[in-house]
Formats: sequence, C-alpha cells, structure tokens
Amino acid sequence: MTIEATDKNLTVGIIGAGAMGRGIAQVAATGGCRVRLFDTNPGSSKEAVDFIAAMLDRAVQKGRMDSGAATAAKTRIEVIETMAGYAGCHVLIEAAVENLAIKQKIFSELESIVDDQVILASNTSSLSITTIAGLCKHPGRIAGFHFFNPVPLMKLVEVIRGVLTETRVTDFLMALAIRMGRVPVSVADAPGFLVNQVGRGYTIEAAHLLGEGVSDVVSIDRIMRDAAGFRMGPFELLDLTALDVSHPATDLIYQQHYHEPRYRPSTLMNNRLQAGLLGQKTGRGFYAYEDSQQQLADEPSAPDYDGRAVWLNPSDPERRTAVLEVLKKLNATIDDGDEPGDRSLALVLPLGIDATTAALEAGTDPRHTVALDTLLPLDRRRTLMKTPVTDPAFVKSAQGLFTGDGTPVTVIRDSAGFVGQRIIAMIVNIGCSVAQSGAATPADIDRAVTLGLGYPFGPLAFGDALGPDRILQILISIFEITGDPRYRPTLWLRRRALLGLSLLTPET
Repeated sequence: MTIEATDKNLTVGIIGAGAMGRGIAQVAATGGCRVRLFDTNPGSSKEAVDFIAAMLDRAVQKGRMDSGAATAAKTRIEVIETMAGYAGCHVLIEAAVENLAIKQKIFSELESIVDDQVILASNTSSLSITTIAGLCKHPGRIAGFHFFNPVPLMKLVEVIRGVLTETRVTDFLMALAIRMGRVPVSVADAPGFLVNQVGRGYTIEAAHLLGEGVSDVVSIDRIMRDAAGFRMGPFELLDLTALDVSHPATDLIYQQHYHEPRYRPSTLMNNRLQAGLLGQKTGRGFYAYEDSQQQLADEPSAPDYDGRAVWLNPSDPERRTAVLEVLKKLNATIDDGDEPGDRSLALVLPLGIDATTAALEAGTDPRHTVALDTLLPLDRRRTLMKTPVTDPAFVKSAQGLFTGDGTPVTVIRDSAGFVGQRIIAMIVNIGCSVAQSGAATPADIDRAVTLGLGYPFGPLAFGDALGPDRILQILISIFEITGDPRYRPTLWLRRRALLGLSLLTPET
C-alpha cells in the first residue's frame, strides 16, 4: 500500500448506488475522499448523486455543514460508466445485493481491473468475508466494511477480518472509517459479525415469549421500553426492520452457527412471514398501521386495591427490603407472620424461576401467590407473574396495589424468568459469547451495540449494571427448569460472576 487512508488524493470506488452505496459515497466525499460510483443500473447512479446533493444541501440549511464544504463534497463524486473505471482507485467498497454468488463475481472482476495491492471491502451484513474471499486470487486484501443504515446518521462501522485478511488491510479500513466520521470496531469473521449477532437476543427471545403465551405483543414491548429502558420494544423494532428482512437473517445466523440453540428462530416468526405480516411497510405486522402510524389502544385501567394484607417472601433480604419500602409507600397492609395468613397475598421475588416453583419453595399456597420482578427498576413499570392457579381476586389485588402510585403494571403468565429477565439475560449471555470467542474486545462489543442498536447499555455493561451473579443465577435457573440449552451460561459470564469481576474485564 503506497497511500495512507488520510492522504488527500485517496480515491474510493463504490460498487452499488442503492441506499447503502449512496450513503457510503456521501460520508466518503464529506471526509475528503474522491469517490467513483458505479451501478449496473445507470439511472441509479444519477439518482444517488442527486440524492446526496439534496442531503448535503439540507445539512447546510440546518446549519450542520458549511456551504463551501458541501459544494466541495459534491464535486468529489464521479459516476463511472463501467467497472473498468475503477482502475487507479486505492480502495473499493462493494455495496451490492446481499447474494454470495453476485458478490464473488464482482470481486473476481475487480481483481482483473485493479492493482494487486488495492484493498477490496464488502459492506455485507451477514455473508462470510472468508467465503467471499475464497475464490479470489489475493484473499488477504479482502475485508468486511459493514456500515449501518442510514449511513450518514449511524456512526458505527464494523471492520471484519476474514481468516486470511492482512493486518495492513484492517488497519487501513479502521483509519478510513475515522476519516469518514465513523466509529470503527474490529471484528473477526463470524455469523452475524457483532451487532447482528447480539441483536438476536432481543428479538428472538421476545418471539419465544410470545410463542409460549407468556404475554402479548403490546405488554412485552411496554416492559422492555418502560422498565428496561429500550427505545423501542422488540416487536416495534421487528415491524420497523420488516419481517422479510429480520427473520431470514435470523435463520441464516442460526444455520451458520451450526444450529447453536442461542440463535434458534421462532416458528411463530416464520408463520407470520408466510402470512405476509411484514410490518410497517405493508401496513400490518405485529401492529396495524395507518399512514405509517402505529395503531395502539390505550393501556387499560387497573383494578382497585382491595386492602388485603401482603406477606413478603423473606428468602432474599436485600430485595425484600427494597420491595418493602415500595409497599410502605403504597400504604399496603403488611403480614409479618412466618407464614402468610389464609387471605393474605403471598408475594415472591424469583430470579429465573417461575411463580409456581417460587411458591413451592416458599411454602405458600399457589392460589394466593403472585411474583414480582425485582431485576428491573420498580419506578417505571412493574411486572407481576401469576401461577396457573392464582385466584383472579389475588391478581387484581396485587395489580391494584402496585398501580397505587400511578406506576403502570403488567401481569404475565407463569414463566421461568420474567419477560425482562429472560430477554436481558439472553442479550448479556450472547455478548459474553462474543467476548469468549475473541471476535472483538469487550469494550468494542459494548461500543458497537450501543452505537449500532441504541441499547441503553452494551451487553456486558448491562450485565454489570444488574449484577453478573444475578444474570448467572437467572440463566442457570431457566436452564434447569426448561432443560433448553439456549439458556446455558457462557464460561465468560460464569467465571467473572464467580470471581466477582466486571464482565468487561479482558483476559490477562
């Protein structure tokens, strides 16, 4: 490589003028690079240039960019008629359709056009970089350069190293990403790379909860938004990304991981895909849409608290103390007996176990028992879980009590682990799996997820915030109750929890 990523004469070739290609062209041009843009459809290239110009003009109007800088960026973009026009480029970024055969054909043709030292990068979101490079004469110069849509707004770029990718290639792309105003993270080639792999924990687990009948779409979304602090509920997100995009990607990651149970898709998702319930773009997904606006009924009013006494399970003193403070603020009548009275509401606080198991362990009557989720904050939304035989009058009493200060309450059916516990534990565990594999550093894992997915925490920081020991306990309990290997804890999580370390602690 005779030119640095920071060189003022750097020329970047971009293959494909769709949403991703034009976005990459825009940030490359604003980063001072010369850009050559090609698409098999000549009209697409012209549309892309016009679109970029409009975006730059809008940035000037909103005061986010100097008019001189916008004009200069426009002049740096050149549309070429054929791929032969890439001769003389220093780096090429492929942003064509997500099809392995097409990408391999493109890279083969590029190798016949450009110098042997020219870097070839793919913007693929799901295909193996090693496989794409497998048919090339010089696989060492090929890497992944995965931007996120919309490119000008999404700062993250995954720089993916295939098995044979040379260090000088990834070093160059990391520097080029910074020049483009992006935040790069280095990732080893793996199914789903980093962000799309961790992101499966959020949507797949929600789909399994729905498929098991634990709760409904709206309730799961409300729990994850309000109590867990996510910007969008998992089903809102699936409607936005569209099921014909997200489910095939999920299935591909599962297949590429040789049926690793953590990534097992939900049959419910496939059924909805076959029914054409794709999401916002079709007007109907998990929600109905009118003029692209989600149609959502108001939350139903809660019943009144009937004043019955509450007996609180003493098995976890720390969590019991926190809940007791809430109950006192709600002016609840407390049953201080060693066992609950005949008409008292028995409140249990399980981590990873279901309400039935918690009732039996506490020695309470399952008909009078309700469980409360204490993993998540209790001041934004509270989640109650009933056993299969909990008397409806006791459920209503608990719901009325815990909504007494205006905090909304969601009631779910019995589940090994509450909605929030299951989804967050899965996200944390997958993040730990990536760390364990060495595909990315712990810091990069969290940086990528917060930038690429907008989560309130990265998966490792999420585990630290809630307690690695608690996450481990939740996963072990769910695994023991269900027997499903999806929930087996990773060694990264287990060892750090047992040692009292942060999940962000790297290997020494």
